[in-house]
Amino acid sequence: MRVTIIGAGRVGLTTAVALNYLGHRVSCVDSDGGLVESLLNGEFPFHEPVLPELWDANSIGVASRLSPASASADILFATVSTPTLPNGHADTSAVRSVAEQVAETVPDQADVIVAVKSTVPPGTTDALQQMIDQVLQRRNCTARVATASNPEFLREGSSLADMLYPDRIVLGTPDRRSLLSLLNLYRPIIQQQFLPPEGAPRPPGYSCTPVLATRPRNAELIKYAANAFLVTKLSFINELAGLAEQLGADITRVAKGIGLDHRIGPHYLDAGVGWGGPCLAKDVRALVGLAADNGRDMPLLSAALSVNSRQRQHIVRRLEQALGPLQGTTIGILGLAFKANTDDLTDSPALAVASLLLQSGAHVRCYDPVAEPRARREHPHLPLEYHDTVGEMSRGCDALVLMTGWPEFKHLPWPELARAMKGKTVVDARNFLDRQTIEQAGFTYLGIGR
Repeated sequence: MRVTIIGAGRVGLTTAVALNYLGHRVSCVDSDGGLVESLLNGEFPFHEPVLPELWDANSIGVASRLSPASASADILFATVSTPTLPNGHADTSAVRSVAEQVAETVPDQADVIVAVKSTVPPGTTDALQQMIDQVLQRRNCTARVATASNPEFLREGSSLADMLYPDRIVLGTPDRRSLLSLLNLYRPIIQQQFLPPEGAPRPPGYSCTPVLATRPRNAELIKYAANAFLVTKLSFINELAGLAEQLGADITRVAKGIGLDHRIGPHYLDAGVGWGGPCLAKDVRALVGLAADNGRDMPLLSAALSVNSRQRQHIVRRLEQALGPLQGTTIGILGLAFKANTDDLTDSPALAVASLLLQSGAHVRCYDPVAEPRARREHPHLPLEYHDTVGEMSRGCDALVLMTGWPEFKHLPWPELARAMKGKTVVDARNFLDRQTIEQAGFTYLGIGR
């Protein structure tokens, strides 16, 4: 099938790479001329495992403007961003712009689907259909343009695997022809009729993808509800971790104990510094704002946001308990990205903690194996001291704080670091490191909720 991706961000490029790999004819459109030029030169704009190796500038077309040819593809995906407005609501202007561009550009007699992967408030897809119909009527255009909601559930660091082996595919459309076209597009994924790419193996036992066909408003709310539930689960275990610290319990064992209950499950029960990234906080705030517009309070989700903010402050308190006043201390931060296997710094807990430490008068050093160039570029106002190695960064530090769970951090030469440091405190803000190894090297180990 012919597919046009409008918006060459993380979701758009993951979708493009995956569908191209499955044999569809894919093109990308993005208004950022610099990004388009980089992609045409084979330069990938962000760190994401496997994707750069599968990006093929020769087979995936890239352009800065939507043309009649690209607008007449079988399916056009809207994968533009929906950032948070000052009032907390989702800014859907980019999605509306996509719909308008398609309606203004699509040629007569074309039969296309505009599938919205961007996270948008319920009712947006229906509103886009009305907008498109009005523009087509004004143009006296005979094209058939149907809209559908097709939310994405991709995690940074494993986005290609999440695209090829998803937990579910949600298709929100009242139109049977559109539903059949989307099912045809996704058939290789649904039936797993493809050879897995190198670096993204098929999970053991995975043989078929569940599909949920529903109304657009349901599909849109499913996306928000999924992120809101994950946020609630994470904030729950972090709130419980604070009590575990006071009681002398170990939250990692508590989480394992409750996660064995199949009604709860083990996922997203990892206590730590809290969640970050470009989606979770944004989507929860948008959902809370949407509820307020409809006369509803959402105290549970508002509390989840509050708990997450408190977790970042808790890391600083743990350091103060170990070192006393932080004025004049030197703290080394291990990891800057909001999670491992990405260079994304959006709502990064590490940068939030670094800012709090600087406000406390500490000198902050940092090391991240991937995200440092982006940090220097995007946060020049933060007076952080960047280092090329952990050993160089740790020299003379009073404490180290593990903020991102990069696999290489599990195998650091802790005895050497202990000899190089001034102090002997390690705060494991992810409960990621081996406590026994740290303590045997002569450190005081401080985890979260343990």
